[in-house]
Amino acid sequence: MGRSENVSPDSLLAGYLQQIGVVSAEVLKAASNDAVRSATRGLTQLSIMASTSPFIGLFGTVVGILEAFGRLGTQKSASLSVVAPAISEALVATAAGIFVAVFAYAFHLLLKRKAYELQSLLESQSEIILAQRQREA
Repeated sequence: MGRSENVSPDSLLAGYLQQIGVVSAEVLKAASNDAVRSATRGLTQLSIMASTSPFIGLFGTVVGILEAFGRLGTQKSASLSVVAPAISEALVATAAGIFVAVFAYAFHLLLKRKAYELQSLLESQSEIILAQRQREA
């Protein structure tokens, strides 16, 4: 974009510049904001999954432990064979919640970083375009 007098038709900024017809800081900023907004769509849902899945897993664990104690209450004697399977199932819920949270959080951070890189790239491209236009004027 900074090597020619025209904006590349493949550029994210080209559509805005074609609609407006005039290169200005405001148009470039609007194009940049729209591209970043589009690129970050879905990050909120990913963040919600990352933050809530451990709690959902914990809720599953609590329910499993309650079921284990319920089974103990119906037995005349408490034995490991009664309690162990229920506790094992409960811990699987916790593990699943943590598993989902780790991957959701990792992908959230990766995508957030990519969005930041996109924003930085668009801002630098906008500055180059504006500098070219000022030099031409």
